[in-house]
Amino acid sequence: MVKVCLYFQVHQPYRLRNYTVFDIGNTSNYFDDEKNANVLKRVARKCYLPANQVIMELLEKHPEFRASFSMSGTVLEQMERHSPEALESFKSLVRTKRVELLDETYFHSLAFIYSKNEFKEQVRLHNQKMQKLFGYKPRVFRNTELIYNNEMAGFIEKMGYDGVLAEGADHILGWRSPNFVYKPKSANRLKLLLKNYKLSDDIAFRFSERSWQEWPLTADKFSSWISAVNGNGVCVNLFMDYETFGEHQWDETGIFEFLRHMPGEILKHKDNSFRTPSELVKEHEPAGELDIHNMISWADVERDISAWTGNSMQQAAISELYRLESEIKASKDNSLLEDWRRLQTSDNFYYMCTKWFSDGDVHKYFNPYESPYDAFISFMNIINDIKIRVKRCQTTKNKNKDD
Repeated sequence: MVKVCLYFQVHQPYRLRNYTVFDIGNTSNYFDDEKNANVLKRVARKCYLPANQVIMELLEKHPEFRASFSMSGTVLEQMERHSPEALESFKSLVRTKRVELLDETYFHSLAFIYSKNEFKEQVRLHNQKMQKLFGYKPRVFRNTELIYNNEMAGFIEKMGYDGVLAEGADHILGWRSPNFVYKPKSANRLKLLLKNYKLSDDIAFRFSERSWQEWPLTADKFSSWISAVNGNGVCVNLFMDYETFGEHQWDETGIFEFLRHMPGEILKHKDNSFRTPSELVKEHEPAGELDIHNMISWADVERDISAWTGNSMQQAAISELYRLESEIKASKDNSLLEDWRRLQTSDNFYYMCTKWFSDGDVHKYFNPYESPYDAFISFMNIINDIKIRVKRCQTTKNKNKDD
């Protein structure tokens, strides 16, 4: 029997405005509010609302159907502000009790790599947001960009989660298949679910690629690939950005019709079904143990973290950002802390990437910069302004002490 696990990442960052050297010390307005509002409204119109309508139709039509979402705190805040109807449509899906929500870092950050304390705080904030908006307590964790290694597994287990998602990278699997539940070497009870990136990317990246030998991808063709796993796996984990539907792959490509018919075609095979991550974790014992020392992610052919940390600009920007942590938190300035955390969003460092690879072509769609160098300059100008604000807080605090 093959159990299909559909998981969607829902995320939009707070994009930075063109912050120049002349702005430093004069304005702390870092974010392009108009652009962020326009992008969120557009994505809600083209993706979230129509895709959620299809998911609801599938839930009503197929009692066996399941889906799962991880929504960053930044996208939830923007939906609350700019598209409450989109947020309500997600709430309606969760109320069916056949849609699972996952936890992640609130600001979709790389905090686990650079600050474990900040990581824990962001996960706590995200968990609180899940409970406030959805009355939901997630049991499975998905780190930003599917970044994962042994250390993370042990850390997540201690935080109380039952499962964690990761990329089914070839170099960590070797001869093994992503279509089983695994146990991390560093954990005792935590279970590891791996993305079947080949089948996931057939939808997320190759669906409208006319030069692809399998184009056009139809629901019955795709379901035959799923069914072929029977006897060679217990689950097929299809993980992808939700913006695949309607934004990365436009409505005109037939992506919504594919989504509308795919579950029914999969369920025609009597041994196929759908599960959420927590259901897979509960139902299956690990098929083996995976020992993953180096960080892996979904990105590029290497499936490593170089898309965010691979060049000197990215490394300098991240280093300067996290170096400010203790002073910013000591300042007790909530506005400063909020801005600093928004800057942590992984997209800001992805925009500085100087590698070019096919997987990145879709994601450049949302890139607001002319070049990676423009992204770096604007970010570092903001960092310099942040430093001035920190010094002002320290000066004010010292003056109050003297008084």
